[in-house]
Amino acid sequence: MSGFLSQFSYVEIFNFCVFLIFTCCYTYQLFYVLVVLKRKPDVPEAKRNHKFAAVISARNESAVIGYLIKSIKEQNYPQELIDVFVIADNCTDDTASVARKAGAIVIPRFNKREIGKGYALDYGFEILLDRYADRGHEAYFIFDADNVLDPNYFREMNKTFDSGVPAATSYRNSKNFDSNWISAGYGMWFMREAKYLSQARMLLNTSCAISGTGFYISADVIKKHGGWKWHLLTEDIEFSTISILDGMRIGYCPTAMLYDEQPITFRDSWNQRFRWARGFYQVFGRYGAELVKGMFTQKKGHRFACYDMLMTIAPGLLLTIASVLFNVIILSMGAMGLISTGDIVASSGEALGFCIANYMGFMLFFGTITAITERRNIHASTSMVVRSVLTFPLFMLTYFPIAIAALFCKKCQWKPIRHTISVDAKRFAMPTGH
Repeated sequence: MSGFLSQFSYVEIFNFCVFLIFTCCYTYQLFYVLVVLKRKPDVPEAKRNHKFAAVISARNESAVIGYLIKSIKEQNYPQELIDVFVIADNCTDDTASVARKAGAIVIPRFNKREIGKGYALDYGFEILLDRYADRGHEAYFIFDADNVLDPNYFREMNKTFDSGVPAATSYRNSKNFDSNWISAGYGMWFMREAKYLSQARMLLNTSCAISGTGFYISADVIKKHGGWKWHLLTEDIEFSTISILDGMRIGYCPTAMLYDEQPITFRDSWNQRFRWARGFYQVFGRYGAELVKGMFTQKKGHRFACYDMLMTIAPGLLLTIASVLFNVIILSMGAMGLISTGDIVASSGEALGFCIANYMGFMLFFGTITAITERRNIHASTSMVVRSVLTFPLFMLTYFPIAIAALFCKKCQWKPIRHTISVDAKRFAMPTGH
């Protein structure tokens, strides 16, 4: 009897500990939701217009890059204050000629050993700092070739830069939200990230994180580091982590909207999110200890930023995965007759169901509240929005096998995703009063 109670307690204690740790670590993100719903952001007015450079790393993007450059050329911002540079990275199509025709300065790059956006940006900034330093760029905007910008994008981001923020991200919308459940899942996630992570961090005066595309970095920061020196699989998160450790606050501009093309096949989605998961593990392995130290040694305003970033890069999903795997093993042992106690198997079955249901419930909550508050920014029918809310938990659940594969599979290469959705920025109208 005592042995049975001991075994039964181990199963329950393990599951309770996982649940308790996860809850303690991530409940603060629910507080973020309350902050956003109760407070509205203040967007400062700019005292002057600054000189910027748009930097685009593109690999075989001839189908879409012209539309991004066109949207930059049509900004409600003085065109003489925006230079457009395209790093044609190992291109085998006519990306370079399309970019030149659209009005960009093209920087060709051919390097088959150092593959990835981080290396391409580093090469591009080496050229920019060497050959174009006399143009007086005060900040560099980073875009992906498949993006298009709201006409007021630079005007709004200029307000944030003029207020003294050395780096800032923007609102990341989707130009193909309505393609299918996969693109809708991405779209919902990025909207949630913008509204209920970045905006909350801004309102609480802590640091945001840049995410892939749609952000600027001041020229002083780039010069300080001698270019773009972040080459891990998630170079954006690496930069964000180093910035926070350096005591620099990354800002957010809620009124600057960028439209991004999302993957529509599960294979492309798997490859992309596998790289993200592997990259997060890399950043956690390299900087996790420093962030823990920063939680106690950084100046007061940055201690929480270190914690927040640690929770962002920490494999928190692995807590859920660990619970799932543990209980699956118990159930499997019970099915094979290796464990004869029915209560132990039943306990694991209940815990497994609770773990998955709890995760899906949280994702349904975030999907629902994001769809309600951001409905006017979602370019899809109401029925599509409802379906996307219901499928969002399933989309997030697919991170389970991806996270497990990324944990054990060390080999990961940057695999470009083919972009084909060519749309004019005028198709999207920025809602008034956003």
